[in-house]
Amino acid sequence: QVQLVESGGGLVQSGGSLRLTCKAPRMIFSVFSPKTMAWYRQAPGKERELIASITADRTTHYAESVKGRFTISRDNSNKKVYLQMNSLKPEDTATYYCNDMNNPLTWGQGTHVTVSS
Repeated sequence: QVQLVESGGGLVQSGGSLRLTCKAPRMIFSVFSPKTMAWYRQAPGKERELIASITADRTTHYAESVKGRFTISRDNSNKKVYLQMNSLKPEDTATYYCNDMNNPLTWGQGTHVTVSS
């Protein structure tokens, strides 16, 4: 049962931008809106890492590696979480996932981002 669907990845040149979307199509509003949602990424040969999170009251936190370049936001009515990525670098190349940070759901397929130099 698909619970989280990520999209928006692609190939972009260094310095470019992408906007990722995560949606939870089977989740009702009252379940989604209180969740702290997060974006993670996993580069080839590396562990999955937490890069951004957003609480129910829209407090955000970022990993140092993306702070100032990435912005997480949410649309509770549509059960979506976004990740705006600017000033992309080759080291941002990874598969990006979203999930409930405190009570992880089954991981989605992710969306792949490739940043060329």
